[in-house]
Amino acid sequence: MPVTTSFKTFEQFFPENVVHYCYDLWVAHRFTFKITRERITKLGDYRFDPDHQLHAISVNNNLNQYAFLITYLHEVAHLLTYHQLGKKAVPHGKEWKENFRLLLLPVMNDLVFPEDILVPLRRYMIDPKASSHSDQNLASALSTYNSDAPGTLLSQVDIGSRFIFRERVFEKEQVKRTRVLCKEVISGRKYSISKIARVLLSE
Repeated sequence: MPVTTSFKTFEQFFPENVVHYCYDLWVAHRFTFKITRERITKLGDYRFDPDHQLHAISVNNNLNQYAFLITYLHEVAHLLTYHQLGKKAVPHGKEWKENFRLLLLPVMNDLVFPEDILVPLRRYMIDPKASSHSDQNLASALSTYNSDAPGTLLSQVDIGSRFIFRERVFEKEQVKRTRVLCKEVISGRKYSISKIARVLLSE
């Protein structure tokens, strides 16, 4: 498992607008950060080695950048909770929940997350559970951005073409830096959708 200390690696796995934030957390707390192959039973984990006084965090390498970010902050929250309470820390107790919320608060905006993830993520963070996959709405929204999800990247759809996204028909209008301005056909409303969203072409 590769141990990650490179800023370039952070750029590879995290959304653009949070790379410095996530890297600074690693610099501040100096844990071992490992990016691992997919593990069926978990998305990431936090461990403390009392013999060597070492903290280690790992995250699966197959996660899309939004799931990767949420999992990373989930595990850093465990580290902060251990710093506060030591062995008395409850794995997903109230102290962990509060630390997780505090870590996510600076990135809970539409400069980081697409709106279709941000809405269920806000609901999930009211009372976060052991895994983001335990919340079906959030898990479904995150899965839309998986590299193996069916469909075509929105960035590859032609301007003016219609496509289906989350069971609604849109028309691609204007490409911005990381998002695309799209019009919902039935309502005429404009939406900003991530360029890496997987969509189905509409005939």
